Amino acid sequence: MLQNNLTTYRPTFVTNLECSISGADDYAADEVHGLSREGRPLLVRYDLAGVKAAVSRDDLAGRTHDFWRYRELLPVRHTENIVSLGEAITPLVRLSNLEREMGAGEIIVKDEGRLPTGSFKARGLAMAVSMAKELGITKAAMPTNGNAGAALAAYCSRAGIESYVFCPEDTPEVNVREIALQGAKVWRVNGLINDCGKIVGEGKEQMGWYDVSTLKEPYRIEGKKTMGLELAEQLGWDVPDVIFYPTGGGTGLIGMWKAFAELEALGWIGAKRPRMVAVQATGCAPIVKAFEEGVEHAPLWEEAHTIASGIRVPVAVGDFLILRAVRESGGFAIAVSDDAIDQAHRDVARKDGFLLCPEGAATFAAYQQSLAEGRVSKSDRVVLFNCGSGLKYPMPPAEQFLDRTKPIDYGALN
Repeated sequence: MLQNNLTTYRPTFVTNLECSISGADDYAADEVHGLSREGRPLLVRYDLAGVKAAVSRDDLAGRTHDFWRYRELLPVRHTENIVSLGEAITPLVRLSNLEREMGAGEIIVKDEGRLPTGSFKARGLAMAVSMAKELGITKAAMPTNGNAGAALAAYCSRAGIESYVFCPEDTPEVNVREIALQGAKVWRVNGLINDCGKIVGEGKEQMGWYDVSTLKEPYRIEGKKTMGLELAEQLGWDVPDVIFYPTGGGTGLIGMWKAFAELEALGWIGAKRPRMVAVQATGCAPIVKAFEEGVEHAPLWEEAHTIASGIRVPVAVGDFLILRAVRESGGFAIAVSDDAIDQAHRDVARKDGFLLCPEGAATFAAYQQSLAEGRVSKSDRVVLFNCGSGLKYPMPPAEQFLDRTKPIDYGALN
């Protein structure tokens, strides 16, 4: 019988938190933290020697198949504080028809749309809200382009925590209604996500909010790093040659890079790393610009626009962490046009039956562009991250109509 990861006691190994830019490691665990004294993200550190002595990768076989199976590498200490909506291991799906058509090796999609609330934001927010509960927080707030706000609303409602969410004015109606239905107080804001973030930052002291903005608290990274833990386990404790990741705030890319380092320290994987590719849209590509210019920080991208709203993030507090992971891995940052995203969305749906979200479609477009430019090889084993269910987004119209009251010419239906 498999052990229930939500109720079985497991030892915990968090030691401290560390500033991601200065390396200062005097931030105590089990206390409420936002950004570091330098205004940069804090990273959770573990006694990895203790983890190695306590658990082996073979021990995971006896545990239920959700991301809480990695509890020794996660920050929640007490099972009663775990806030879960059923975070299943997300599947790896090969685009086999496109592989044959393109003469390519393995093109694998990790489909994060199977998670609660229909996106990979469930990972980070399940962890952040669980830690908020553990730390006694009663109110949380964030800016969102849609999916993160939905996840915050759902997990906060589950935990009995008040949530406040601020969306750009052009956020799709379905996302705003989803956030409201799941219990958050939600507002549209005449601006972009960085403008929404300013409202949260300026109001948090007056309103008593815990700021759950991307990378402005330490624990969303820990939830997102489970993508890397899962991926390595699913590939037989190996890593792919290349990962294409849709990059806005970049929490998942940063988290996976952290996960691979921790897994190597445990001896669960070797020194091999995937090349990490940060995928952005040409209408909002601050990380791509910084990568190409060889700098460590990405200034605000003016007049940001793209149909892939999840990667429409004009400025990222963790820009240097994204760029470090990309460069250390031998990867790169690439921007694709909205036309290419739209075409990729259609091609993958029609040829392989896989309904990507726009951000996921951007990764396939980036893979195609990278092949054409010689930045990756057809023999590479690549993983594309589909960060949300395609069912949450507008789809192209299907305009054909049959009038059943008239004789139907069946031959004309071919």
